[in-house]
Amino acid sequence: MKRLFLAGLLGVMAGASQAAEQAVIYPFEGSFEDAAFAVESAIVGRGLVIDYVSHTGEMLNRTAADVGSDVALFAEADIFLFCSAQLSREVMEIDPMNIAYCPYGVFVAERDGEVMIGYREYPEGEMKKVENLLAEIVQEAME
Repeated sequence: MKRLFLAGLLGVMAGASQAAEQAVIYPFEGSFEDAAFAVESAIVGRGLVIDYVSHTGEMLNRTAADVGSDVALFAEADIFLFCSAQLSREVMEIDPMNIAYCPYGVFVAERDGEVMIGYREYPEGEMKKVENLLAEIVQEAME
């Protein structure tokens, strides 16, 4: 599952214009550490449990040479993965195959000295409720 998620994330980041169509990204005024703390606090503050923090930037930096690359994609990048039992049940009772979107993630990344917070877009319909939750979390973290 972790490999599939990371592969999907790398696919999203493959091209700037393609990523812009698949992710909602906000610039963060502050350090990567401050942004990560703000996102974590916004998630936990809603009574949600962070299942896993993927240190994607660290992995990409560590493995660049192994895959024949010298491109530094991010100075740092973490993805906070979590679920909402209530919201997940709600969207999966409508369509059990919405399981494909779980867990939900909010990312924090630093690239070229710019810190950003974002999340992936979801399809029209019941999954927009999840996207709304992610938007609320990010907006809280931005304050």
